[in-house]
Amino acid sequence: MIRKFFRFIFKVLLGLFLFSIAIVVIYKWVPVPFTPLMVIRYFENPEEDIQHDWVAMDEISGHLQKAVIASEDQNFPSHSGFDFKAIKEAMEDNRNGRKIRGASTISQQTAKNVFLYPGRTWFRKGLEAYFTFLIEIIWGKERILEVYLNSIEMGKGVYGAQAASKHWFGKEAVNLGAYEAAAIAAVLPNPRVYRASPASSFITNRKNWIVRQMQNLGKLSLD
Repeated sequence: MIRKFFRFIFKVLLGLFLFSIAIVVIYKWVPVPFTPLMVIRYFENPEEDIQHDWVAMDEISGHLQKAVIASEDQNFPSHSGFDFKAIKEAMEDNRNGRKIRGASTISQQTAKNVFLYPGRTWFRKGLEAYFTFLIEIIWGKERILEVYLNSIEMGKGVYGAQAASKHWFGKEAVNLGAYEAAAIAAVLPNPRVYRASPASSFITNRKNWIVRQMQNLGKLSLD
């Protein structure tokens, strides 16, 4: 009886493992139709329309690609999914009583948004690390950034670069200028509260800082 039980558990875990590999491989080539967060938001706010239009990487302004890296994860092109230096600095800041901040990379945020549910438990963090490792190995940097830019929440009911560009500036994602891209990137820490346009003084200052960081980054390479 006990042997059958453990055999059953093993089969379940093996099935989940194989499924996780399969879904990551599928999403390497297939657009992500929706995320768990979109489903959660739908049930939390059924009156809120979901705006989400998938576009290829070459249909997203290079300014926006650089803006999210400049604002969210400047070491994205070079790290392996985890920015250990940023994690250490965040832990020191939090331990010393300074403003609490996270150190999630774009890879981690993508794994969380596409495959998981919001939460701060160690179990959920472990799953996030697992999926981060998988997408770094299977997808590569350019695909991770493409999925991120098409899936991240960028306003109330607004998901992805194309929907955000139309919502905030009435234009296609490919046509965003540097300051417009920086404005969208500036709201990412709290997209349901902040507005890219018209921008508050806080978002304007953050937008200007992001543009300066974009200039410092120079040419973007994800090879």
